[in-house]
Amino acid sequence: MFELTRRNNNHNVNAYNPFHDMEEFERSFFYPFDSFFGTSDLAEFKTDLVDEGDSYLLEADLPGFDKKDIKLDIKDDVLTVKAERHSKTEEKDSHHKVIRRERSYGCYSRQFDVSGIKTDEIKAKYDNGVLKLTLPKKEEESPKSKTLEIE
Repeated sequence: MFELTRRNNNHNVNAYNPFHDMEEFERSFFYPFDSFFGTSDLAEFKTDLVDEGDSYLLEADLPGFDKKDIKLDIKDDVLTVKAERHSKTEEKDSHHKVIRRERSYGCYSRQFDVSGIKTDEIKAKYDNGVLKLTLPKKEEESPKSKTLEIE
């Protein structure tokens, strides 16, 4: 089991990028709170994957979400974990009381390959901001031996 969507935010120090300074300026201007969150990729949440023998345990940090705002979908051996946080800007902004907004709102999504998982037996639990998925492994098929007769 592995993650399908992978983003590489590491910059190769030895590679010359003539647009690096401009990209850094744009990032700091349009996304000023990225350093606060520790990443420029807000559409990703942190997960841990533990091999527990006959199953995997996937734990995803999703603090501040309601259970109803988290969706789990499986299609073509791909598990999609999607969480959406809605903004309450209408009621607060109408009174002009918001001075600064640093919390992010939007859609957060990750995808995982579940081709080696019994998808009909997956169990999900959400408690204290942590989504826990128990992903039972498929039994490995042992190679079948067959004797052929020579004609």
